[in-house]
Amino acid sequence: MENDIHTFLDFAALASTLWVVYMIRYKLQATYNEDLDNIPKYYLVVPCVLLALFIYPNTYHSYLSKVMWAFCVYLEAIAVLPQLTMMQKTKMIEPSTARYVFALGIARFFGCAHWIIQVYESAGAYLYLLGTGYYLWLPAVLLAEVVQTFILADFCYYYVKSVVNGHLLVSLPPV
Repeated sequence: MENDIHTFLDFAALASTLWVVYMIRYKLQATYNEDLDNIPKYYLVVPCVLLALFIYPNTYHSYLSKVMWAFCVYLEAIAVLPQLTMMQKTKMIEPSTARYVFALGIARFFGCAHWIIQVYESAGAYLYLLGTGYYLWLPAVLLAEVVQTFILADFCYYYVKSVVNGHLLVSLPPV
């Protein structure tokens, strides 16, 4: 939030996400199977909103900005669950979808590694932020990174296993 590069990167991520949503909604609508997409989205959104109302960063920004930032962090951690659930139900995943989700998993791994390296390289200075108003925010962010990494780690395992075995389609085990 503090640097221009983050603003630019956030805008680029938002623009690309809107493009993907547009493509899925209008150009690739015939490939959507509504029967498999049955997770109520409010099960994901409502807990994230409630958590964001109480656990948010302690910055100079407005309350709304801080809550929205926290909401985005929490929702991002679990946003892939509907997609993974749909893929679990189909049992077979097309290569392009599998590569995309695998790339998400690798990105999350690097994101989680970034936080761990920051704590290590700062000689634990990040942990001292716990006494400066970050006592709930920092652990919540770290937990969100770990949760998202582990959610995608299972899929990444099956993706790598399928690639090593020379399969074009990724097979997931039964639920």
